Amino acid sequence: MKYFIVLALFVLFSCGKQEEVLLPKSNLTIVKEVTDLSPIYIFFRTKGKDTLAVVNRKNSIISTNWILNVDKRLPLRLVIPEIIKLQQKKQEDKAHKNEKAENYYSYADTIGENLAFIPFTNVYYKAEKPNARVAVTFKANNQILVDGILVKQEELKSYLEKISNNKPSHYFFCFDKNMTFGNYLQNKIQLESSKLNSKTNQEFIY
Repeated sequence: MKYFIVLALFVLFSCGKQEEVLLPKSNLTIVKEVTDLSPIYIFFRTKGKDTLAVVNRKNSIISTNWILNVDKRLPLRLVIPEIIKLQQKKQEDKAHKNEKAENYYSYADTIGENLAFIPFTNVYYKAEKPNARVAVTFKANNQILVDGILVKQEELKSYLEKISNNKPSHYFFCFDKNMTFGNYLQNKIQLESSKLNSKTNQEFIY
C-alpha cells in the first residue's frame, strides 16, 4: 500500500522545496510501461484567490518519450494552454526531433496498483466550439451531451454507432474548460478502453 501511495502522489524536491502532484486515478491501465522517457510536471499552486498551473520541464529531452504528470485538481482552462506550448516546442525542435517519441499522461491504476499511461501524441487542442454535425460534450458536472441530448456514459458507444449507421458522419469530442484534469483523464481513459474514436485528432476545450 505504501508503494501505491507513491504512485498516486509524485513529490519533487527542487531547490530545497518539496512540491507534490496529485495524479488522476482510474481502474484501467491503457499503457503499463514506457521507456526512454523524460518526466514533466504541472503543479497546482495558489496565489491569493487565484489557481495557477506551473510547469517544470527541466529534465525534458526532445528526443525522448514525454511523460506529463499533471495535478488532477487543475482545471482544463489552465492546463491545456501549457500543454499546447509543450507540444509546439517539441514539434518545432527539428534538430533533436525523434519521430518515434510519444507523449503520455500519467495516472494511477487503483486496481492494478501501478502507474499507468495514456498517449496523446496526436491530439491537437482547440479552445473553441467545433463546427461539426455531431459534438460529444463532456461537462464539468459529469454529464455527457451529444448535440444537446443527454446520454449515459455506458450508452455512449451504442448511441454514436447508431448515429453513424443511420447517416455516416464525423463526431468531435468537446470538454468543459472548467472540468478538472482528473475528470478529463478519466473520460479519456473510458473512451480509449471503449475503442471510441472520433476520426479526428482535434479536441475542443471551451
